[in-house]
Amino acid sequence: MSLLRRLPRPRTLRARLTVGLVVLLAISCAAVGLAAVFELNGFLTSRLDQQVAQTGPRFAASLEHGGPLPDDHDGDERGDDRRQALGTLGARVAYGTVTNAAVVRRAGVVNILGSLTDRDKERLLAVPADGRGHSVELSAVDGYRVLARQGLDGDILLTGLPLEPVQAAVHRLELVAGIVFGAALTLTGVAGALWVRLSLRPLSRVAATATRVSELPLASGEVALPPRAPESDPRGEVGRVAGAFNRMLGHVEDALTKRHASEERLRSFAADASHELRTPVATVRGHAELALLHPGPVPPQITHALERIAAESGRMGAMVDDLLLLARLDAGRPLERLPVDLTRLVLDAVSDARATGPDHRWALELPEQPVTVTGDEHRLHQVLANLLANARAHTPAGTKVTVSLETEGTTAVLTVHDDGPGVPEDIRPGVFERFTRADRRRSDAPGAGAGLGLSIVAAVVEAHAGSVALESRPGSTTFTVRLSTA
Repeated sequence: MSLLRRLPRPRTLRARLTVGLVVLLAISCAAVGLAAVFELNGFLTSRLDQQVAQTGPRFAASLEHGGPLPDDHDGDERGDDRRQALGTLGARVAYGTVTNAAVVRRAGVVNILGSLTDRDKERLLAVPADGRGHSVELSAVDGYRVLARQGLDGDILLTGLPLEPVQAAVHRLELVAGIVFGAALTLTGVAGALWVRLSLRPLSRVAATATRVSELPLASGEVALPPRAPESDPRGEVGRVAGAFNRMLGHVEDALTKRHASEERLRSFAADASHELRTPVATVRGHAELALLHPGPVPPQITHALERIAAESGRMGAMVDDLLLLARLDAGRPLERLPVDLTRLVLDAVSDARATGPDHRWALELPEQPVTVTGDEHRLHQVLANLLANARAHTPAGTKVTVSLETEGTTAVLTVHDDGPGVPEDIRPGVFERFTRADRRRSDAPGAGAGLGLSIVAAVVEAHAGSVALESRPGSTTFTVRLSTA
């Protein structure tokens, strides 16, 4: 069983069908071959038993009283036709002992009693005197078919003929069957593999189409599905699979088209709304700030209301700017492609973070040589600012935030690590999605934002053909940004 488990198993359907066909044919050939061999062996052995019975005990009876052994031509001298065949064995058993044993050779009758081993004699003594043939292996004369009868003097007379002709015929049949069946298996394996390959060609085309579909980015954007898989006879299994697969592709294509149209409408709405809201929001904020500058006495309640209007309009303006930026990135607006000193950007961003978050501990780990990437300096600075603002807003005072920059080949690796309480596990999968907020904060600090900061980070990094990832657990949260330096 352990050997079967270690054998290599075919993985493709085509290989399994071919191997199954060859195995079934091999089992059939083995069954036919074994049946033919057993039948031939039984038939020839039965014929040999008949010959032994026709020979009779005359040769063995002549060994009863010792003296010179009879010659195989004695029958001719007496004028009868009972001449002994070459290889005829005669033996006499008396009182539990083999007293005589001889074999007819071309040169005459040969006494083999002295050549018999104790094991040979035991085998001869074990032959029952039932008048039926029994196979006996003798080291002196090889295999024999022996028949035992009771003699006139109370002894047992054994007569036998060699099994070599029967064994030779059986071995020849085994050789021929092995060659024929081996050739048949080889030809069947080759022909079966070609036939299975031809029969499964439509299924292979379906698999190829499915592979091309699986490689398409279906998450967003317009998707052009590959041509449908060629359909075959719908009455067959492969034809039904191809037809069902093509219908499924049609449904998927319709769903993707509707999804893309909906995304385009949403992007257009977000862009238009953000653009249109910038002016009235700025106007509201301007009027609130202007009212606060009024030189006359203003009731405290009015002053507080105007301050809140200015603050909220400013917050709304920042949100509108973020939405407009995301809409432009979604629309594929090209960014600037200029050399950017990433080391200087990190220094400036951390310096700003120290000023706005003095309760946190800020640390820098920079390489000796400046790191330069190609991209939009303003947007990359926004990535750093958003990551640091996220660490500041969602961690308690005293948290250490470490910003590291290094290079790995042609890739710049920027990490922002903090030892705060960590991102809640239930929001980690969608942390870079828009308006993602946790029900519980990573700290009690206010100013968590609208949930657009990390989505802007992901969008800007993606627009720079980079990647951003999050690893978080209690006491360790790391955002990793990778950008190409080539």
